[in-house]
Amino acid sequence: MPVSRVALPVHAHSRYGHSLLPPLMRAGTYAVDPEPFGAPRRPWNETDAEARGIFAPVASLSDGPAGSIVLAPGDTRGTVLIPERCGGDCFGVDGRDGPNLACARCGLEVGTRLDDCSLWQEVRLVPEAVRREPAGEVPEVPDWTFEGVPPVDLDGIWSPYWEAAAGEALAHLLAVSGNRTIAFPEGLIGEIFAAALTVLPAGSACRKAAVVGPGSPDSGDIALVPRHPVTGRPWPRSGAADVVPVAAEVWTWLAFGRDPVTAPVSGAMPEGVLRDDPLPKHPCARFRPSAEVFLHTLARLPAVRQPWLRAIHDRVRADPYGWFRG
Repeated sequence: MPVSRVALPVHAHSRYGHSLLPPLMRAGTYAVDPEPFGAPRRPWNETDAEARGIFAPVASLSDGPAGSIVLAPGDTRGTVLIPERCGGDCFGVDGRDGPNLACARCGLEVGTRLDDCSLWQEVRLVPEAVRREPAGEVPEVPDWTFEGVPPVDLDGIWSPYWEAAAGEALAHLLAVSGNRTIAFPEGLIGEIFAAALTVLPAGSACRKAAVVGPGSPDSGDIALVPRHPVTGRPWPRSGAADVVPVAAEVWTWLAFGRDPVTAPVSGAMPEGVLRDDPLPKHPCARFRPSAEVFLHTLARLPAVRQPWLRAIHDRVRADPYGWFRG
């Protein structure tokens, strides 16, 4: 089945809830994870970790292959599970025993399937065991108009995509803050970031953050820009502001307060007037960025070696939930 390459989704580094989750990748797409993946694993070692671009402690270091090819399970063909490697905690498999997929024809280990509870369903193919073949013309890279993901689902629960995107952006925000207070515009963006940034010293010289990108004005000295979902590159801009990338599907809501791709409905409502059915969903709890994504991102930023930022990293690592109570 032909698949097109996209950027690795930000929520790839998060767990969520205690139930079966949907596939990590959209049907017809794949991504490449540049970091090593899977077993065997060994304890964190500072020298080895920094050589890999990891500047703060992590639970363990993978000695598995780098560059695994990440797919939705439904986009794989011709593989079978290896029964003795199907360990997991609850509803499925989690790859703890190493590659658990083999070629149905020759029996060669080709990858790992993950579908246990709290894990996004995915298949990671070993790069040395497969080869990529062209399947027609390479599709053009879409422009900077992208479909947004609503912040709150139908049950009033904050979207796990938003929690993951906020965790990544928060790590970058702290890294460029210079240990100074950050001011946000009123609205959703403040609700997403303000409480978590209370760790910065009050009364210090303030920096201003603004949502910057296609269709939004360029302002502030910290620019929250969209990260393209296909290329993974941040919005190209000129200026001296520090850049903080935000997943494009979340950025579009922060910029416009809605999904400009689907609302207002073209031809049915005047420009600037939104439909009021159904009413927007309101969250039933306070927003909490993903601590897993935050730690994963921050550990890979050289700025974390600064004592004040390393102290925040260690505090969140010791109590992933307590820090985000605000």
